[in-house]
Amino acid sequence: MREVGEVSADAVIVIGRAEGVPDLPAPGLGPLGGIAAALDHAADHGFASVLTLPCDMPSVPPGLIEALLRRAPAYCADAPVIGHWPAAVGAQLLAHLDRGEDRSVRRWARMIGAVPIDSPVPLANINTPADLTAL
Repeated sequence: MREVGEVSADAVIVIGRAEGVPDLPAPGLGPLGGIAAALDHAADHGFASVLTLPCDMPSVPPGLIEALLRRAPAYCADAPVIGHWPAAVGAQLLAHLDRGEDRSVRRWARMIGAVPIDSPVPLANINTPADLTAL
């Protein structure tokens, strides 16, 4: 089992794309479906936790990542899909999604007692070509 904070290239997993791990329990559930898939994959492969980063944020400050890696569960207060989650909460998240409850990452994070961490700098979120051009 890898220790919290240990990072290796084989630990980078793409979720929700054709070439990656499919969302759980089904596609179309938003970020929580991706987080559920990552947690399930982590548990199946002996990882203690997962650091989630969205594909639409090209830059995350190292200080934020370091702060998240010091605790789990924890999430970025400004962008809750950026988070550090213990693999052990995967079954709880799947049950939450199966019940059809609110799919807000922030709400789920609060439900499991995750610590919100402020980003030390504003985060860029790229959703349109104009957003990318503005960087």
